[in-house]
Amino acid sequence: MEWKPSRSKGLPVYKQIANYMEMRIMNGEYPSGTCLPSERFLASELGVNRGTVIAAYDELHAAGLITRVKGIGTIVNPDLAREGFQKRVPNWDKYVKNGIFHINNPLNQQIHRILQTNEDIINFGVGELSQDLQPIKLIQSVHQTMEISDYLGYEQIQGNHKLRSTISAHLKKYRNIDATPSSILITSGAQQALYLIILCLLRPGDSVAIEDPSYAYSLPIFHSSGLKTHFLPVTEDGVDPEHIVALYKKNRIKMVFLNPIFQNPTGRLMSVERRRQIIEISTQYGIPIVEDDPYSILGYDQTPQSTLKSMDKDGAVLYISSLSKIISSGLRIGWIVGPEPVIRRLTDAKQQIDFGHPNYPQWIAERLLSSEGFDEHLQQLKRNLKRKRDLIIQALRTELKDDIAFSVPEGGIHLWCKLNGDWDESELFRESIRHGVVFAPGSTLGSSARHLRFTYSRANADLIALGIHRFAEAMRKLKR
Repeated sequence: MEWKPSRSKGLPVYKQIANYMEMRIMNGEYPSGTCLPSERFLASELGVNRGTVIAAYDELHAAGLITRVKGIGTIVNPDLAREGFQKRVPNWDKYVKNGIFHINNPLNQQIHRILQTNEDIINFGVGELSQDLQPIKLIQSVHQTMEISDYLGYEQIQGNHKLRSTISAHLKKYRNIDATPSSILITSGAQQALYLIILCLLRPGDSVAIEDPSYAYSLPIFHSSGLKTHFLPVTEDGVDPEHIVALYKKNRIKMVFLNPIFQNPTGRLMSVERRRQIIEISTQYGIPIVEDDPYSILGYDQTPQSTLKSMDKDGAVLYISSLSKIISSGLRIGWIVGPEPVIRRLTDAKQQIDFGHPNYPQWIAERLLSSEGFDEHLQQLKRNLKRKRDLIIQALRTELKDDIAFSVPEGGIHLWCKLNGDWDESELFRESIRHGVVFAPGSTLGSSARHLRFTYSRANADLIALGIHRFAEAMRKLKR
């Protein structure tokens, strides 16, 4: 055989062989129904291992070009002779498996499928507000007073200027962050903000540090982008700053992703001293910090919490937040605060992705944040979240006693629990669903065994005790 695969082409040898044989089949050199060379013979002719030829033939088989007949060998698909067969159906299964974007955790997929199809499930699994916590009347009032007189075409890519100005004032009042409107980019929730940062500011092969456990742990984007993730254990006082230094010296981490205040999923509050140390480490070693801050505004007492960004005087912190946990996840309003060159870069990427955020939700968000009723809503929200926290803690202590351990969060929406004894996570998850309750298994959020997260903001207050009773019944059934 005159043709030989080349190891310098950058394309795997088996794919080169598959492409070459496909060309010969399609141009009629191997008509339909004819036998192809045996795997052993072709391997000898091409100077490759037999396994390489088997892989090439598997490609052709998956494409519908060949078939294997016992006692005969590998033949060109007889159906190729049919008129119009050249209109081959794409092998969508192969495309689905080969995409560069990794699939979501199967347990997360299952949680969302169940919640979309089963209204009787009590939901402790998803981090959002229940309807009774959302400012429905305030939203209706704002909506009724709006006049659609503004331009309804594409909005400014960076975000509606009036909204960015209002967010600037909001950050100063509630989070002690100084940010001009030009340093703010409006995103489709905090998750898009994270994706933009990863896709625009990092490269495949870069090392980054994330908390363990953490929400970021469950995001496929880190692996889809080819990043190397290193874990920072979350203790009672949050991440240990010295672990960041150690990871930097060993792995030259390029970025650190933190949720320091009422962290998801643990609900823990990083100590102020550790927050200060992290800022110092960031500027000493030149390590950017990405601060994801959905919850600092949701402390149950009146003590304001200092975000990393409020301590940052050198532009070392990229700050992410949203309205999802204080107004509504359905508005899809999030934002990034950062240095002007970074915001320009991320804005350019957002233009390529979606031409900017829709203008109507931005108008609603601006009216809500600037309304006289916002502060009253925020205070009521914190009171109701604290009540729900107390209800779930009381129910757990009543139903499970020594079977479960947890720290009581002083803000946010999550309760991180450790099960005492040996439990099969998957079995407990399935049994809980059969009993009508869903939670977030610990494996979707971190590497620690026998943990789970209850999000108490999503279930109605009058269903919380029932939900924990159902969970306890599932545990008791597995104990028998």
